[in-house]
Amino acid sequence: MALEYGPVAVLLTFGVALGVAAMVTAWLLRPSDPYAAKQAVYECGMEPIGPAWSQFYARYYLIALVFVVFDVEAIFLFPWAAVFKQLSAATAMGAVPLVEVAVFIVILLIGLAYAWRKGDLEWTR
Repeated sequence: MALEYGPVAVLLTFGVALGVAAMVTAWLLRPSDPYAAKQAVYECGMEPIGPAWSQFYARYYLIALVFVVFDVEAIFLFPWAAVFKQLSAATAMGAVPLVEVAVFIVILLIGLAYAWRKGDLEWTR
């Protein structure tokens, strides 16, 4: 049983040793010249203004999340539309693919109605 995992152990050991050797070689060969300008905080080429910690309005993240959900919906609908004719005609499924995608769209519309009703799609309140 131990012989079965022998090649895996050798490969794992070799991989870890190669990674460690690369890191040590890079650490030994890199130039090191720490001066004040190198150690300063860099923010788009300008001096940082204000504190680094700031609060963001969570509504922007909610709107982005809803956008991603419906973008993924569109990604799933394009391949289905491309093969719909072959799915329903060539197989014995008939209208099953149409019903499945209708259920998919209804679930997404329920989610959209929920987000709309909660007011999560408004930019300001």
